[in-house]
Amino acid sequence: MNDKDRLIRIAVTTVAVILALFAARWLWIHYRLQPWTRDGRVRMNVVEVAADVSGLVTRVPVADNSYVRRGQVLFEIDQVRFRLALAQAESQVATQEATLAEAQRESNRNRALGTLVSVEAGQQQNTRVAAVEAALDDALAARDVARVNLTRSVVRASVDGIITNIELRPGDYAHTGEGVLALVDLSTLRIEGYFEETKLPRIHVGDSVDAYLMGHRSKIKGHVESIAGGIVDRERGPSPSLLPNINPTFNWVRLAQRIPVRIHIDRMPPDTRLVSGLTVTVYVHPTHADDDLSFWPW
Repeated sequence: MNDKDRLIRIAVTTVAVILALFAARWLWIHYRLQPWTRDGRVRMNVVEVAADVSGLVTRVPVADNSYVRRGQVLFEIDQVRFRLALAQAESQVATQEATLAEAQRESNRNRALGTLVSVEAGQQQNTRVAAVEAALDDALAARDVARVNLTRSVVRASVDGIITNIELRPGDYAHTGEGVLALVDLSTLRIEGYFEETKLPRIHVGDSVDAYLMGHRSKIKGHVESIAGGIVDRERGPSPSLLPNINPTFNWVRLAQRIPVRIHIDRMPPDTRLVSGLTVTVYVHPTHADDDLSFWPW
């Protein structure tokens, strides 16, 4: 082998090593430092719809996966018992009002008679008036509660959204406070990307974002709205002795924690439907780029 061939081989080897180093550096920066992740999700808040009063369901005018507006009727509970309770409460109010009117007439008459009525009798009459007034207040409160119960027997949507996974049918019994269907709040539509902690220094509130749904080429534009303030420490658990219970770990294994980053959607491609839970790939374009990305992480 002559010197020329040896020099060519050395040059080729050197170039290959340099390219390999640059490729390794690029791969390290791309996968470990640059702010992008495949671990993103479309998120929307879910309202757990429950009845405020118990009773038999008489009507369910909405269908599964249908869009509803705020105030739209979702289901109704049998109102017969609540109407009777309201009528009874109104009757009690009328009775107490009549009793109070009579007691006040007697009190006024006693005052008009002056000294002809004993002081003790006058005090007793005043006490009776106060007691009837208190009873009237109780009756009014009971009537208001009966009205509220009658109104709450018709359950309405609290937000604009989509009813999903509905299994409620007329004839079912709804219990107070027990969720019977889910309402997806469309106003809370967002993307949440779970970024490794090593990438957080290059993510700032306001940075522009490109997001891609799995299986779609269309780009969703957005910006970083906020970064989570904390996550659960799974290495620390409760202890009967009230002392910290720390799980043992291997010193040479350090997995980066994933931090939720909330992304506001600014523009969506046409004919794209976002469903809560879809997988999203998220790319953040830092406004304050960190140019000091050394070859080694330390």
